Amino acid sequence: MNTIQEYFSSSAEIFKWLDQFINLERGQSPRSFSLERMKVLCKLAGNPERCAPSIHIAGSKGKGSITVMTSAMLEAAGYRVARYMSPHIIDIRERVCIGSAFFDESIYCPAGNELREVAEVRLPALKSELFNPEHEDGENPTFFELLTLFYFLCTRISGCDIMVVETGMGGRLDCTNVVDPLVSIISLIELEHVKFLGNTIAAIAGEKAGIIKPGKPLVLARQKDEALEVFKKTAKERQSHLTYFPEAAKIDNLEVHKGGTNFVLSFDGALKDISPPISLSIPIPGAVQAENAALSIIALKTVFPDIKEEALRQGLANFRLPARFELILKDPPVVVDGAHTPESIALCSETFCSLHGKDNILIFSCAPDKNAHAMAQVLLPNFSRIIITSQGTFKASEPDKIFGIFSELSGKQGKTDQVKLVTDIREAFTLATEWGKTENKSVLCAGSFYLAAEIRNLN
Repeated sequence: MNTIQEYFSSSAEIFKWLDQFINLERGQSPRSFSLERMKVLCKLAGNPERCAPSIHIAGSKGKGSITVMTSAMLEAAGYRVARYMSPHIIDIRERVCIGSAFFDESIYCPAGNELREVAEVRLPALKSELFNPEHEDGENPTFFELLTLFYFLCTRISGCDIMVVETGMGGRLDCTNVVDPLVSIISLIELEHVKFLGNTIAAIAGEKAGIIKPGKPLVLARQKDEALEVFKKTAKERQSHLTYFPEAAKIDNLEVHKGGTNFVLSFDGALKDISPPISLSIPIPGAVQAENAALSIIALKTVFPDIKEEALRQGLANFRLPARFELILKDPPVVVDGAHTPESIALCSETFCSLHGKDNILIFSCAPDKNAHAMAQVLLPNFSRIIITSQGTFKASEPDKIFGIFSELSGKQGKTDQVKLVTDIREAFTLATEWGKTENKSVLCAGSFYLAAEIRNLN
């Protein structure tokens, strides 16, 4: 391989360079959405996706929590873990980490240099129609394709023992699906990204099922019947051993409190023979987080049956994950959560009301492609004041349209003053916290990870 030019002196320069490429998170759509493109990029870089074994995670909700929990438990067990996830909340380096920390600049910079060499030297020399915008099915490399390759390069340069990899969108055609994992984990499936993944639960499950690899085990969260049927069929076709959470484990003695969640996890079937019940604590409130932890543990027990219980306990007790039912202010209490689907909003709202009561204050925004109507139906009965705002400048939002949906439903319930539109996020946050102090109420910010990031950075 030729000597690689030194383009970058900091990770900030790398991410600024990456920002010029097409980014689906900003609402742009490339003409090409193909895993073959990622395979070409990986081959040009010497296939860094093969540098370490991996655990691959997909799903509509909870996959970020599962990714961080899995990484934290492996780190507690002594492994050097390369973690990949999105979106970020505070710092873009959150997406490409070693365990719970950022890679050193001495890793980021050489990886960035090789990445740019691939994108600007090796790829143009290849003259692939897949990356030619003038070709009918071609497009320039995308932000997520290059970011994913950057992660693999960081992993290889740092000599990590294992990769924990979260999909970006879908599964079958997701850039991360070039890995051949030890085990795949799929969380709960909901209607999401219907423009790309399909407009039925079965169609979306089919896309997520694309990460199931021949002969490699699958750990599956509880699912609706139409999704479960797809996963069972795909696992059978690919001779993948399926462990379905409701049949393999159960959660007892569940205690959700403001500081987190305590529970006992016990196993059935094959896992029962290798592991007794485990008492666990996680620092995030919510019954769903206990289920996410259970999926992580089942996957780890499947491929690392000798992993110590103390590593599981320590990893779960100490992991941190921004914007997952995170208390960012105590007076008044302000909780931010990235819930952005009807079911996740329902779970978030249920947890919030169980801890803070009903008739509190909500700051809400969501992306234009989310089901705002269904989320409004869940949220309106639980909050006395609702402020609709934007998602910030990173991603497009339609606060006026969302306000109209919430206002119409609220009006039908005779609550004409319940919903207020404040498009500036800072003003919305200031108003909500003023109400919280004067009325002795708590505040929940939900509907979007981008909103959660904006609110979190205001405090």
